[in-house]
Amino acid sequence: MENNQKTLKDSIEFNGVGLHTGEKVCMVINPAKENHGIKFQRVDLPEAPIIPANVDLVKDTKRSTTLELNNVKIITVEHLMSALYALGVNNVLVKINNSEVPILDGSAKLFVEGIQKVGLKDQKAPLKFIQLPKPIHYKDAESGSEILFVPANNFILSVVLDYQNPVLGTQYAEIRNLENYPDEIAPCKTFVLLTELEKLAQSNLIKGGDLQNAIVLVDRDEIKISEIRKLAHLLGKDDTDIQVNGNVLNNCELQFYNEPARHKLLDVIGDLALIGMPIKGHIITKKPGHKLNTSFAQILKKAMKEQEKSPRNFDLTKKPLYDIVAIEKMLPHRYPFLLIDKIMEITDNGIIGVKNVTMNENYFMGHFPNNPVMPGVLQIEAMAQTGGIFSLSKVEEPHLYSTYFMKIDNVKFKRKVIPGDTVVFDLNLISPIRRGLVHMGGKGYVNGVVCIEAEMLAQVVKDREE
Repeated sequence: MENNQKTLKDSIEFNGVGLHTGEKVCMVINPAKENHGIKFQRVDLPEAPIIPANVDLVKDTKRSTTLELNNVKIITVEHLMSALYALGVNNVLVKINNSEVPILDGSAKLFVEGIQKVGLKDQKAPLKFIQLPKPIHYKDAESGSEILFVPANNFILSVVLDYQNPVLGTQYAEIRNLENYPDEIAPCKTFVLLTELEKLAQSNLIKGGDLQNAIVLVDRDEIKISEIRKLAHLLGKDDTDIQVNGNVLNNCELQFYNEPARHKLLDVIGDLALIGMPIKGHIITKKPGHKLNTSFAQILKKAMKEQEKSPRNFDLTKKPLYDIVAIEKMLPHRYPFLLIDKIMEITDNGIIGVKNVTMNENYFMGHFPNNPVMPGVLQIEAMAQTGGIFSLSKVEEPHLYSTYFMKIDNVKFKRKVIPGDTVVFDLNLISPIRRGLVHMGGKGYVNGVVCIEAEMLAQVVKDREE
């Protein structure tokens, strides 16, 4: 089930305040069905509108990541998204009664602990990954921040902080295994430079910020008493509550020498999670921020879409899993209506089959004389037979079963199929098989280019006896 989707076993409730709004908020994370994705629901508004956790909905990246749809906002989603991504949660509905996710202790630790407490539920729907063949680089000309994707077989993230500030210096953090996230990344709190505090407050931000949910780094050699009083006023505290301990306020010891870099890594994960698919690749970034992160997430998402449109490569030289003799033992179809010649691969969730189109097909006599074109309905039939073989491969004694069409949706014919073409059908489950119902989506390719795509629903029925 490692490559299948996951949700929560039970709901989790969090109560707190928003970092920037300062308003109280109750948030409940609920389990959701397969292919639901991560979505937020504003239960405090009329009709309880839903905002998907989608990078295309990013509206603002000033000190946090804000999503907006139809003038409805969800603010500061990055810490929660980071925890969900790192722990492998793919489908949840987050019901929230205000506009901002609670900041809690300024890290992802409490989110992680909540998820671990209820546990994860394995789902049967397959998980789709971002996996690209070439490096992708992006640089923000204004800030000098940059980020690079390098192909890899798993997720690796490396972060370099270099703000040319003596307090921060140059810091580096890396994660190569998300199993280490709960202990090494999740506890790392958000941070701010002392010189930034007043500007943030004047910008109507950090209304919910205090010295318990953020690390304040002192980036000056000396602080006047008047400044401490002003800082106390900004944070809603008595000035006697604020102390300076080296480069950190309030005797707060850093949990790691590179905690700021680790927290930036946490943020990068949360922003990239808005793509909606886990990444297989090594991400290397210098001076990351929400603007850079979300811009790059959009670039990766676009690259994935373009890859899906590009020609597919199938190795048809290898030995097939099923040849025509094996196929005849599974399917009841016979000439002239057996329209699949070999099966190259069957996985838990999909199948690849091949149809060799020749001029000997009898339908070319009338479709069309002097202009032979394989009828679209027969392309659908060939695709259905491929799906039928997949369905029958999942039952014992498949020769006693038949598959029957129930519905065809979203059929598109992209190009003609003519004699001499080899059509490769690549089908995958859209949802788990339940009560004999098999829902699959797939495409047919000629020379790696899509010629047909469709979704099909069929039922597997035992209609024969030994």
